[in-house]
Amino acid sequence: MQVCEIFKSIQGESTHAGRVCSFVRLAGCNLRCAYCDTGYAQTEGEPRSVGEIVDEVRTHRTHLVEITGGEPLLQAETSALCSRFLDLGYTVLVETNGTKDIGAIPPPVIRIVDIKCPSSGHGGTFLEKNFSRLAAADECKFVISDKNDFHWALAIVYREALQEIVTVLFSPNITLLKPQDLAEWIIGENAPVRLGLQLHKFIWGDRRGV
Repeated sequence: MQVCEIFKSIQGESTHAGRVCSFVRLAGCNLRCAYCDTGYAQTEGEPRSVGEIVDEVRTHRTHLVEITGGEPLLQAETSALCSRFLDLGYTVLVETNGTKDIGAIPPPVIRIVDIKCPSSGHGGTFLEKNFSRLAAADECKFVISDKNDFHWALAIVYREALQEIVTVLFSPNITLLKPQDLAEWIIGENAPVRLGLQLHKFIWGDRRGV
């Protein structure tokens, strides 16, 4: 597998925010989002076996691991890596951009699916059949940059009844949108979503490896 970095930190996003978590950031991505904050994962990486990855994560003595990227579903061994962690008793999260079949990563892995809004430059790239793949433990995330993104995302939530299937998170692109503004939009619409903030950035800023 091509691995960009492995580190231990506080989980900054999802409903697991605040928990100690090991991160395996895989290299390579099929999108180039306008607001990407891990662009280095598109080009940096070194080959590591599944066993080597698992052995390093085990030194962290954690119980939660997230496999992220880049786009982890571009790598054929991602499913095998998930299975190894599950066999060891980990809670496993996979963050994916939803352009690939999430059925390759079956439950009980928790799939955090980032549905790209128009401001990302990749609105409409989500693989539609993935809606039918979602399980109750999964989460859908929308990164919101402006009011158009907000209404676009909310329309998808209602169209697919996502709030009845998974936890839905709306997260502000804080370079363009204040968390307060997004919170007020959510309140104003009684939107059936959860406000998601990148906790690690409030703690460490844009520092890498945290």
